[in-house]
Amino acid sequence: MFVVAHISDLHFNGTRYNRSRIESTLGYINARADGIDALLVTGDITDEGSESEYREAYGVLYSPLPMLITAGNHDKRETFNAHLRGRTTADPVNQAALIGGVLFVVCDSSIPDRNDGLLTDETLAWMSTEIAAAGPTTPVLIAFHHPPTTLGMPFMDSIRQTGEARLAAMVEQHPNIVAFLCGHAHTPSVTTFAGRPLAIAPGAASTLNLPFEGTEIVNRGQPPGIAFHFLDGLGGPPDDWRLITHFRSVMF
Repeated sequence: MFVVAHISDLHFNGTRYNRSRIESTLGYINARADGIDALLVTGDITDEGSESEYREAYGVLYSPLPMLITAGNHDKRETFNAHLRGRTTADPVNQAALIGGVLFVVCDSSIPDRNDGLLTDETLAWMSTEIAAAGPTTPVLIAFHHPPTTLGMPFMDSIRQTGEARLAAMVEQHPNIVAFLCGHAHTPSVTTFAGRPLAIAPGAASTLNLPFEGTEIVNRGQPPGIAFHFLDGLGGPPDDWRLITHFRSVMF
């Protein structure tokens, strides 16, 4: 069984409160690394994209696992790339990696200085090239920050990823796409997109209320959480591939 630990929306902001939530979450994962194949972090690493926040993130974001990370709407690409990737560029934070026979295509859905999301035509073309190069028998996980569909959360639905029809078309071109993984909504949830599972990781920094949970958008009383994605059936044909997602809360 191939296992992915998935966290999102860390929002490093210099406070002990946020840092303790993030450290506890990473500690829970790292203590169980022997049973996990990869760690995925789907954006909003910092709260305001400042130099000091990225320095803090750089000092805390450690795991013995292969780590794949991308940006969210609270991040600043140039500062993100400089501090977390050692690169002097404002290009999208895109990364592809083959781990244990599974191709991760991790994409930057952020739009500079905006809260909603979009995958550019250039990013979509890069994604398609990476998937094609891996071959049709390689299982693919696609990850980004913004959900490409509504989740029944009015505020977050107003700043979701748009232009999603172009992304959905990729499933027809590459049927070996197993699932889509994202963050942004600060809620553990699962739905479907383009006939594939779409799994949203909990927020490490906070949880956002559903419409019937209160008038406040942010619910800081909920603990940080992790999504553990299992990929089952990888030894068989693509029709046997299956995503299983478990969620865990972490005491801090």
